[in-house]
Amino acid sequence: MSTVLGGGSTSTTLSRPGSWYLKAHFTGLRLVGGDVLTVADPTGAESYRYTADVLASGTASQDATGFWAMSVTGDRAVVSITGRDGGRAHPASRVRVDKITRGFTEAELAASVGPQSICGANDYKDAVCYQSSNPTEFGRTKAVAKLLRNGGSLCTAWRVGPNNKMLTNNHCFTSGTGIEVWFNYQCTTCGGTTSATVTKVLVQSVIKTSTALDYTLFSVTNFASISLFGYLELDARVPAVGEEMYVIGHPSGKLKKLSLRDDQNAGGYCKVSAVRVNGDSAQSDIAYRCDTEGGSSGSPVLSRQTHKVVGLHHWGGCPNQGVRIDLIAAQVNPVL
Repeated sequence: MSTVLGGGSTSTTLSRPGSWYLKAHFTGLRLVGGDVLTVADPTGAESYRYTADVLASGTASQDATGFWAMSVTGDRAVVSITGRDGGRAHPASRVRVDKITRGFTEAELAASVGPQSICGANDYKDAVCYQSSNPTEFGRTKAVAKLLRNGGSLCTAWRVGPNNKMLTNNHCFTSGTGIEVWFNYQCTTCGGTTSATVTKVLVQSVIKTSTALDYTLFSVTNFASISLFGYLELDARVPAVGEEMYVIGHPSGKLKKLSLRDDQNAGGYCKVSAVRVNGDSAQSDIAYRCDTEGGSSGSPVLSRQTHKVVGLHHWGGCPNQGVRIDLIAAQVNPVL
């Protein structure tokens, strides 16, 4: 596709019916006299503004030919050039929309995110389903976010500590160009199909990463906008076999789920089934039968004793596996 805005044409609507987000790439941006490029949903509730210094927004990812704007949730996005105060744009201001990427349909996601790791029946539920029955576990869900890279890469990440630091898997990414981080992508009602208002930021920089322990520690743009979602703490120990635990994440890129119950354990809480299991390194993992799927990679595994993180989920297979957080903590604590 290729659409030019400028002169007499200062607005266009991008549409891909059925998509759950649209993300536009721009080239040849020229904004005169303080004009502004805006990418928004049709209602204007989600809106991103770009000046001539596009990176100043914290929501643009520059590449060799132009830049990607932040995605807009839904199957339509309105792109417009206006004056600084919303009035008429200068006739010389212009930009080209040269390509877009879109959110996969559920069928496409199921085909792209890899094998399932549902152990027995699928016991995970929308996080909000546990708001009343398990308020402590539910309270930990806010710090967990969805990762998105142009629709082709789905993982989970979470805030670690009070500063601008987040953790995910090394196999999710090792350099952060163009990766979106979605906070609050979760249902407001149990069994719902629509999300609460999402706050989106970008990966800013990779601080530390390890193939052997399959983690990436990174920072994000516009950190102040996500500080209200709180953070998780590390529990730098090897959990006991039989210790109750839970996993928070975005399996298959879905709205946030809490995997708390396990029908492989007589319907009780998920439990650690083994420790010091071989992962990408010898004895690096813990094992459990909490339900996960592709897209859960990078999810925090928390103890129900301390409600702190004891593992970083990274493998499926029933039992599923997470990297021991005591090993990761030894490497990342100095920079948290």
